[in-house]
Amino acid sequence: MRSTIWVYFAVFTAAILMLVWFFQVFTLKQYYEMSTRTKIQKMADVIRMQFDGDYPLSVRDVVEDLAYNSTATIAITDLNGNLVLAADLMGGFSVLTAGNGFRLFEFAKKVTGSETGRFMQETTNARFGTTEYLYGSSIDDNYLVFINTSMEPIGPAAEIIKEQLIFISMLTFFLMLFISLMLSNRLSRPFKQITEGAEALASGDYTVHFEGGGYAEINELSDALNYAASEISKVDSLRNDLIANVSHDLRTPLTMIKAYAEMIRDLSGDNPEKRAEHLGVIIDESDRLSELVNNLLELSKLQNGAIELERHQFSLQEFISSALSRYEVLKEREGFEFVFEPDVDVICYGDEARLAQVLYNFINNAVNYSGDSRKIIIRQKNLRDTVRIEVVDFGVGIARERLPQIFDRYYRDERTKRDVIGSGLGLSIVKEIMRLHGLKFGVQSELGKGSTFWFEIQRAEE
Repeated sequence: MRSTIWVYFAVFTAAILMLVWFFQVFTLKQYYEMSTRTKIQKMADVIRMQFDGDYPLSVRDVVEDLAYNSTATIAITDLNGNLVLAADLMGGFSVLTAGNGFRLFEFAKKVTGSETGRFMQETTNARFGTTEYLYGSSIDDNYLVFINTSMEPIGPAAEIIKEQLIFISMLTFFLMLFISLMLSNRLSRPFKQITEGAEALASGDYTVHFEGGGYAEINELSDALNYAASEISKVDSLRNDLIANVSHDLRTPLTMIKAYAEMIRDLSGDNPEKRAEHLGVIIDESDRLSELVNNLLELSKLQNGAIELERHQFSLQEFISSALSRYEVLKEREGFEFVFEPDVDVICYGDEARLAQVLYNFINNAVNYSGDSRKIIIRQKNLRDTVRIEVVDFGVGIARERLPQIFDRYYRDERTKRDVIGSGLGLSIVKEIMRLHGLKFGVQSELGKGSTFWFEIQRAEE
């Protein structure tokens, strides 16, 4: 990058110097000649506007000022070339004032004989051999004006400019070297640091911190990389948690299956009652393994977009009643109380089966973490375009700092243990289902007082 910046600066500086040399040296003479011709014509126009035809001497001051400021010789004659007024700033060597009456007559004939009433020609000074411009123009019906100026002052000026340009070019070149080196080092330093940090991040060092370089784009890149490092670190941590949690969930039922299979082989093979009891445990643990594997596969499909929603209209209260009917066994065996607080029944629109998964996961989560409490409230709140369903428990609750992580994939609160068997992936599945629906969901909780998990369902258009 440093070499690229240096090359760009060198090319840019060389281009600027070439333009300066081209315009200030090679085209200076042409530009000066064009500028001189334009200036002579403007001087004649000024005299014409200030001229009082009755008395030419009334413009004496104007003529003398113009001649002085332009280092020129100006003469006003009658139509026959007789000199009326002159201002000579060429030291008496102008073709207009050096005893050239005949030539003034000749010049006057050129003006009066011209269709435009003016002429301009390039002449050579007989004494010095220098190039001059002579311009003639009519002022009014009785008088003519002639302006004569030399082109030679451009020669010494051009030499001085060339000498200065050589010095300026060398100074500019070395200044360019210094500035380009300083600037390239300054610009490349943050990129070099970012590259080193990226290499450290790729090697697994998630503690690396990217520093900005004082430029908005580099600061934005640094912020993005810091955020990426944080997220990668979080994912890596969650991946390790997943491996630990899944390994634990797999190991426990496998250990149970193996232990009870050995008991059947060694102890209860001939005892029908014991054998049936042990086989029942093996079947339950197999179901638990099957549920874990199915949830892992389903979560993977949801995250990869391999599942499409099947949306249709359905009654909300029938939807909730159907879900609660699955928990009659818990009510009878373990004394759970499920309280439904309805609002006005409405027709909703969405994938009923997937939304039922969301409700089941929230209710199961409330059951698992209800602690000594056995009361769970399912509350319906009708909103303008959606219906909010809340599942409230009065159990152990969740610490405030852990709430943002609840729906993260693989996350599990290590401080709480489930009282019933589950895969531990329910809330991650909830997050993906709600993401596909494009609807809101969330949780409010207070440690030791319980939690409220909620989600919204789209209301059908009337």
